[in-house]
Amino acid sequence: MSRHSFALLALLALLAGCAVAPPAPVKPAAVPPSKAPETASEGEARRAKAARPTYNLTGYPPAVRDGYIDGCETAKGSSYARKDGGRMSSDPQYSMGWNDGFSICQKK
Repeated sequence: MSRHSFALLALLALLAGCAVAPPAPVKPAAVPPSKAPETASEGEARRAKAARPTYNLTGYPPAVRDGYIDGCETAKGSSYARKDGGRMSSDPQYSMGWNDGFSICQKK
């Protein structure tokens, strides 16, 4: 093996060792519920200020849309983030929307 080939292989091995794996994604269940209580009207006002979902949620129940926006904003770490613990445990539509929004927006 020539010196140049050896040097190239050594350089490639060195660079491969420097590669860093991306951090593991956070699982939706690992995100704790928000601490401060929020009325329905406060939630609507907060969601109205958040970014619009990139997916068309027309036809989904309002609870799914609420959960999707809350989950997506939580994944993005925005100031509109929220995980409503009460609704997560009592409203399966909100819970499904939150989990979907969190998972989809975390991948972006």
